[in-house]
Parts: sequence; structure tokens; C-alpha cells
Amino acid sequence: MEKTTNKPTFIPKMYCNIFGHDYQVTKKVTYHVKEYTCKHCKKELTTNSNGSLIELTPKFREINDILSRIHASRTQRLKKKSFASSIY
Repeated sequence: MEKTTNKPTFIPKMYCNIFGHDYQVTKKVTYHVKEYTCKHCKKELTTNSNGSLIELTPKFREINDILSRIHASRTQRLKKKSFASSIY
């Protein structure tokens, strides 16, 4: 007996085809850029430079990782600067 592996993914995809995707934010890269995942079919999306949703490819995943590091370092630097200016 062979087990088919298509059935577990068929039902969530069919659900999304009928009712639409149910995206949830999985990662906040910056204030404007976020990564989303569908609760049912696990499809991953991100926002592009125009603000529209596009599929999360390895290229965009790498871009988001770099953007996240830049954003984190910039916010840390601004917090230090504002903290130092509030002391004086």
C-alpha cells in the first residue's frame, strides 16, 4: 500500500482557494516591512518596496534579514543618542 502525500496539503489549499488566505504577521522586519504566513496553506509573503504583498523568495528573505539588522542597529544607536542627550 502506498500512502499519498498530496492529501494533507490539498485540503488547506482548497480552503484557501474557496475562502481566501488568512495571513498572520510572522516577523516585523521594520515599521513598514513585515513577513506574513497563511494559517492554512503556509504560503509566505512579504511587502516589497511599493508596499504590496509578494511571495517570499530566498532573495527577499535575505534582503529582509539584512534590512532587519540595519534597522535594529539604527534604532539602538538612536536610543543611545536620545538617552545621552536626556542626561545632560
